[in-house]
Order: sequence, then C-alpha cells, then structure tokens
Amino acid sequence: MAEWERIVVTGVGAVSPLGLTAEALWEGLKAGHSGVGPITSFDAEDLPVKIAAEVKGFDPRNYMGHKLARRVGRPGQFAIAAAGEALTMADLKVSTEHAPRMGVVLATTGGFFNTADQAIRLREQGPRKLDPLFITRNGPHMPACQVGSFFGLQGPNSTLNSACASGSDALGVALMHLRQAHADVMLAGGTEALIVPLSIALMGHLGALSRRNDEPARASRPFDRERDGFVLGEGAAVLVLEAERHALRRGAPILAEVVGAGWSFDAYDDTAPSVEGQALAIRSGLRDAGLSPQEVDYINAHGTSTPLNDKAETEAIKQAFGERAYQIPVSSTKSMTGHLACAAGALEAVTCVFVLREGILPPTINYEFPDPDCDLDYVPNEPREQEVDVCLSNSFGLGGQNACLVLRRW
Repeated sequence: MAEWERIVVTGVGAVSPLGLTAEALWEGLKAGHSGVGPITSFDAEDLPVKIAAEVKGFDPRNYMGHKLARRVGRPGQFAIAAAGEALTMADLKVSTEHAPRMGVVLATTGGFFNTADQAIRLREQGPRKLDPLFITRNGPHMPACQVGSFFGLQGPNSTLNSACASGSDALGVALMHLRQAHADVMLAGGTEALIVPLSIALMGHLGALSRRNDEPARASRPFDRERDGFVLGEGAAVLVLEAERHALRRGAPILAEVVGAGWSFDAYDDTAPSVEGQALAIRSGLRDAGLSPQEVDYINAHGTSTPLNDKAETEAIKQAFGERAYQIPVSSTKSMTGHLACAAGALEAVTCVFVLREGILPPTINYEFPDPDCDLDYVPNEPREQEVDVCLSNSFGLGGQNACLVLRRW
C-alpha cells in the first residue's frame, strides 16, 4: 500500500426515508423501523408496484429559501440539506481563503426519468411550452454544482453514476482527491429522487421491485427466502472527508477514518451479478486499506432483497473471506431504508460511521425464512451490541460496476 495521508470523516448528513437528519436515520435503524409505505407523491393505482421508501415532511424552503428551491430539483434539494448538516457537524465554515481547497463529488441519476414529460410536452404543445428551468432542476450534474455554489466550494467538483455502486464510488473518488492533495476537504456522497411514475413502471416491468403492495413494511427482506425484489427509496447522504493534518490543525471532531476503497467490473452480464466481480472489489478495498480479512468486524451488505443479488453477494463474501465469512456479522439496512440507488452507498457509509462510534450493529429486518443459499450471520431483526474497529461497505451496481469502502474506528 502506498504511503498516503490518512483521510478522516469529520461530519455526516442525511435525508432519508427514516428522517431528515443523520441522527434520525441512525435512531430509525437501531429501532428496526421500516421507511417503506404506499406511494403518496403520485397516483400509483394503475402500476403493478405501489410502494416505495419516500422521504416524508421535507420542505426545501427550510434549507435554501423559496426562490432557490424553485430552481433546484429534488435531488439537489436533498443534497444541499444533507451537505449543510454535514458541514455543521464538522464545525467547518467556508472562507475565501479555504474555498479553493474544498470540493464536491456527488453520485446521482438526477432527473433522468422526468425527461419523458418534457418530450411529450414538446411533441404536443411545442417548444415554447417547455420548462425553462428543466435542466437546472434535472441535469445529472446539477446537484454537485448546486452544493458547490450554495456553500461556495471552489475545489474539484464532479458527478458520478455507476448505478447502485455510485455512492461508494463517489466517496472513493473523493478519497483519491484528498490522498493526492487536490483538496483538503471533500463533500462526498449521493442523492436520489427516483420515485416517479416512469422509474417505478420501468423497474417494476424489469421485475426488480417487490410487489408486496399489501404489506409494504415487510416488502424489503434481504437474504430471506421469500424475497421478491427491492423497494425503491429516495434521499441523500453527504460525508465531510478531510485530510488528517487539516482536521487536526483546526481541532475538528473526527468521527471515523476512511482507510480504503476498491473497485471492479463484472464484465459478465447486463443484469445478473458476478460473484467473482464482487469478490474482486472486496479484496481490492481491503488491499487498499492494508487490512486482512481477519480484521473486518462488520459488513454493511449491498443486500438489495433480490433473489440473484443476495445469493451472489453471500458467495462473494465467502470467496473473499473464506471461513472467516461465517464469523462476521453482515446486515442490510436496505431492509429499512429501501434502495436509494446512486445514494445507497453514501447512506450506508454514514451508517458505518455510527456503527464504529456506538458499537451497535443495525439489523436486517423482515428476516423470517432462512435461505440455504444465504447462510451467513445477517443480524436478523434485532440490533446487536458489538465493538467494531473495521467496517466494510459493499455496493454493487446493475451492469456490473462494483465499489467497496473500508472504514475504521478513530
């Protein structure tokens, strides 16, 4: 492993189906609460999937004022709210002197699934009826730009989309920026607002979503034999990553350390996961962190609740850890938050920060029927007290893009 400067986490923020702050997220996870319910943001009566994990009670005007809220789309609104919380926790104020050394890396799909509405309007009503603010609200690059502009951050600013691996991917890229001294501070994470008719219809038609419409709170059931698909969620998570020397110099509250990131590509199939590809990402992350499989105390699984993913991830963990796999608790918080797509890895990294600090493992809820293909310790249904020094967080994207993060207790 190269001798890089250590990179620490000094603040976290989240807007999630379990609440509007990182603390609300963590309290909901510890309590085993489900954020899944019937879709309320539009009429889903004619769709085969009528449930999702929505963010409740979010008013963007509480974070940015009415005028800006009109110009910023829902992903950008979530991101600004989460970034503001993270900066406050980090006790970090942006100054003219330091702004050029502070950057942003965000993962998102943006408003991709909203473009159909504008295409229909163009065809039926002509160009004069198009929304002039559509690109600022829905451009995939805009949330990162809007976070940078809102807080005045002038360092590296970029957007990532590697499907469900994106949130972890963004944190890994931010880690590299800091290691290579491109910046002193990076705001990194993901934001997503995909609960719209087209995305629900398309993912439902693909067969990826659970159809347990009559029992939404029990729909997301990772590693359970009766799982039938994931539940789409929305929200944002942002972490303040900081070069250790910079954080210590300003007396920052250090929450955890990001010690490694690993990537891989399945090169296998457009939809089916590859055990070997996932195991490669895990090994790469551990190698980057300079840690052995014996040093990992907890795995926050990708754990989507789809038949193929959960089986493949279980096998990948066994490949990467050998017999040690049976001794490591593995849980999927998607059982409670749903799957936040590009923001999932970032939300789960925030979760790992709390795990490291409090020594509590969040459960995999709705685990009722053991699956012989999924035979690890999934922390079923109840949280568990356990001191944790090292967390691994898995993120595996549709199409075969994989990213894994390794965090360590400070």
